[in-house]
Amino acid sequence: MIRANLDMDALRSMVAGVEFGSFARAATALGRSQSAISMHLKKLEQQTGQVLFRRSGRGLVPTEAGEMLLAHARRILALNDAALERLGTAAQPAAIRLGLPQDFFEDVMPDALQAFAERHPGTHVEVRAGRNHALAQEVRAGQLDAALAFFPQGSDGQGERIATLPLVWIGAKGSQAAETPLPLVLFDHPCLFRQTALRGLDQAGRAWRLALTTPSLPGLWAALRTGHGLTARTRHRIPEGLREIDRHEPGLPDLPPIEVRLLSAQDPAPAAADLCAVLRETAERHIARHDSR
Repeated sequence: MIRANLDMDALRSMVAGVEFGSFARAATALGRSQSAISMHLKKLEQQTGQVLFRRSGRGLVPTEAGEMLLAHARRILALNDAALERLGTAAQPAAIRLGLPQDFFEDVMPDALQAFAERHPGTHVEVRAGRNHALAQEVRAGQLDAALAFFPQGSDGQGERIATLPLVWIGAKGSQAAETPLPLVLFDHPCLFRQTALRGLDQAGRAWRLALTTPSLPGLWAALRTGHGLTARTRHRIPEGLREIDRHEPGLPDLPPIEVRLLSAQDPAPAAADLCAVLRETAERHIARHDSR
């Protein structure tokens, strides 16, 4: 007779739900949705042919059959985990997930990762490049533990302000600031820098045209070097061969400053909280070096 096998993931969800006192908290701890936890419980009830939980107030409590399975589940999971540990294949700690704009990939990122590695050797850090709106959404959704992102000055929203930076016009030496319409090199939509630059030009009555759009910061710098036009950016690490355009050039409006903010997940793990502290210190130091004019 072929016997059925109890689902290990479902058993782990069951035990976590009882130990955390809530299947919602268990879902968070296991990195699953509440609907996935509910499906696990239904699967166990189908496999055993028993009602395993009954509702009590707002929660669920084990039935007599549930208590019996719970005792077996704890032993099964303990044996499973011990076997994996003995064989050296136990699960590694979850990675710390960090998101950054491309502006900070050459200085803030390597220095922050080096400092973090000295405090937490062997911890896996997963780094993603992203746009501001996407980074903020991923932190809110729990898909990132920490991120740096740009925000309009004084805007409502998440995050701790690290610095307020001026936006300046940037182009190649001898660039086309006096051309009409003004040729622009910008990120594709959506982009805070693009939005701010176009709004400033429109308010100043300055005609403009899009000469080149790109999703890549290296691509943007390369287009500027070849004389495609101007862009609006911070002073942070303006590459060689490019310069800040005098704001008194004809028809170039002053642009409002932007904020750099540190975003972090709610109730971060100790290692993630440490990464936030390292990121804050590293970003403040590099921004002061490049953007203090």
